[in-house]
This record gives sequence, C-alpha cells and structure tokens, in this order.
Amino acid sequence: MATTNLSYYDKTTIPNANSFRFGIVVSEWNPDITQNLKKGAIETLLDCGAQEKNIISWDVPGSFELIFGCKKMIQTQKLDAIIAIGNVIQGETKHFDFVCEGVTQGIVDLNIKYDIPVIFCVLTDNTKQQSIDRSGGKLGNKGIECAIAAIKMAVIKNSGKPTESIGF
Repeated sequence: MATTNLSYYDKTTIPNANSFRFGIVVSEWNPDITQNLKKGAIETLLDCGAQEKNIISWDVPGSFELIFGCKKMIQTQKLDAIIAIGNVIQGETKHFDFVCEGVTQGIVDLNIKYDIPVIFCVLTDNTKQQSIDRSGGKLGNKGIECAIAAIKMAVIKNSGKPTESIGF
C-alpha cells in the first residue's frame, strides 16, 4: 500500500510547461474516480505553466479503450505527452487481471512505437476505497503525480535529455 501523499511536488524543481501541448484520455468507467484524477492532472499542468488551450481531453468508454484513444490522439494531435487516466477495481472474476494486463501492455506498446510519452495513470485497486484514497483522498491524487511525469517526459521528448541534465 502506498504510504506517501501523491499530491506533493516542489514547483521550483519542475520545468515550466508553457510551451508544451498535453493530451489526456479519460475512461468513463468509475467517473467519480477518473474525473478526480483528470482534475488533479489539469490543475497541476496549469499550475506548472501549461496553457489551457494546450490541454486536450478525450473520453473513452473504459480503461481498455484508453489504448486506442491514446493511439488516435497521437496520430491526430501534435502533442508533447499524453496522460492515460483510468480505474479498474478488483471484482469476483478474472476480468480485472485481463483488463489490467492489457491496458498496461498497450500503454507500454504505445511508448515503444511512438515518439510521444504516454503516462500510465490507471488505478488498479482491490477496493473502491483504495481508488478514492488515491484520487483526491487521504493518499493524495495520482493525477497530480502523472501530470508532473508528463511535464518531465515532455522535456525529454523535446531535448533528448532528462531534466537534471539540462539545468532544471
């Protein structure tokens, strides 16, 4: 179980996101969770200098559809990073395992095939309460952490170097 608050970041150590364009693909399944993750991601991108006009958000039916949504966003939008937001909660069948493995592998494949980083912001929890805790609850908001990752990966995409190597 995570023990740190996912919402903390030191803005002075984050590159300014003013010149970057971000995509966010959000699963409609468990919207109370995914919309909180999206809200955390967008607020963080804006707080770190991203312009509202440079944040594109698309909804897809479920977490499994994140892969195709991200692929189409890569193919049709000029972006520096994409955040894939979803939530899968353990049920009584193996469906959970298949969806989690498929989404994980699909996002890995997108990162290998395309030159745009796709950030994995898919909560895969055993209970609804664990998802609540990680989407704005007592453990913070994973969307915030993923927005910071998206900014840092956008820097790498555009410079070819991690942030500590280019003076941030």
